[in-house]
Amino acid sequence: TEINLHLPALLPDSYCPDVHERLVIYKRLANCETQAEQDDMAVELIDRFGLMPPAVKTLFASHALRMVCKPYGILKLDSHDKATTIQFIAKPPLDPVKMMRMIQQNKAFKLAGPDKLRIEKPSHDLDERLAIIYPVLQELAKCQLN
Repeated sequence: TEINLHLPALLPDSYCPDVHERLVIYKRLANCETQAEQDDMAVELIDRFGLMPPAVKTLFASHALRMVCKPYGILKLDSHDKATTIQFIAKPPLDPVKMMRMIQQNKAFKLAGPDKLRIEKPSHDLDERLAIIYPVLQELAKCQLN
C-alpha cells in the first residue's frame, strides 16, 4: 500500500546523525509486521535519540497505516490539506452493497471513479489527517466480506 500524507516522513540527520544507522532503522521499520513491533521500535528510538520530531512521527504513522490498510485491499492512500483519497485494488475484499450504504450515509464520502473513495474533509497536520483516516478505516472494516 502506498501512503502519501503530504508531510515529511523521514529520520532527519539532526535526530539520528549516522547515515548507516538511519538505513538500518528504515529497514527495521519496513520489516515490522504488527503494531506491537512498531511500538517497541518507537520506544527504542525515544530511548536512544529522544522524543520524535514531527517527520519521524509521520514516518511511523505512515508505516502503521500501511499495515492497517492492507486487509481492505487499499492500493493507495493519499491525504492532503483538502481531501483524502483511497484507491482500492481490483475486486477488494469488501461488500459493494455495504460500501454504497456507507458512502450514502456520509456526505463527505464521494466515489471518484470505479476504484476510489474520496473523503472531502480539510486537514492541516498529521493529527487531523489521522483523525479522518482511522474512522474511515473503521467503517471499511464493517464492509469486509465474511
